[in-house]
Amino acid sequence: MSYRSDIAYLYDGSFEGLLCCVHESYYKKELPSMIFSADKLQETLFPVKEIMTDKSDAEKVKASIISKISREALRIVRLCYFSQDENRELAILGFLRLGYKFGASVIGMLASDIVSNITKIAKNVSRESCYYKEFLRFSEYNGVLVAIIEPKNFVLPMIVGHYCDRFPDEQFMIYDKSHKSAFVYQNGKKSHIALDSLELPEADVKEEKYRELWKQFYNTIAIESRINHKLRMGNMPKRYWTHMTEFL
Repeated sequence: MSYRSDIAYLYDGSFEGLLCCVHESYYKKELPSMIFSADKLQETLFPVKEIMTDKSDAEKVKASIISKISREALRIVRLCYFSQDENRELAILGFLRLGYKFGASVIGMLASDIVSNITKIAKNVSRESCYYKEFLRFSEYNGVLVAIIEPKNFVLPMIVGHYCDRFPDEQFMIYDKSHKSAFVYQNGKKSHIALDSLELPEADVKEEKYRELWKQFYNTIAIESRINHKLRMGNMPKRYWTHMTEFL
């Protein structure tokens, strides 16, 4: 059976929208040459088909991934979705097509370029999200804890649950400067908002004191004879230092 491939899919950018692209591909017997989100509109010689997001279709695809492949496959797909890889959508579609054919064993088919590629992407996103659970620093402004991150991938949705569990009685914001997005936790309520920029007031005396105490603690526990700058940069990559209190 032949599949139409001279077509591009346009979706709304959401994870559910991408799953609807998978649904469309299967039911219309199409293998799109491009899949791109509305906020990253591209010029193409192919006819463009706009895929409307249907939550019912998205849930069907999600359920089919779990039942026909595995929960681990769904986890890999989610991680790839949050990456900034320019071909993430086609990587996900290709991986799922293999998964529906071979089932759970697809996870171990690393000799396949399709599986190897999406596995690397997923690991990169997972690693970065773990770093931001370890290397994120908050400062207090008028009773609100604020942290700024500049990740390569869109890891904000993957780290906020960790901080909601850690600070259930606090009010806090995590601002993703790279992706112009913020997560706000206030009085037990959670919200994601688009935010082009964030201007913070000068740190007050109390906050400055906390920063000095943190720096003093960091320097005090260091063993001078064992300081290894190369190892530190390996364990704590330098691009994370910008917003870490001990380096301010």
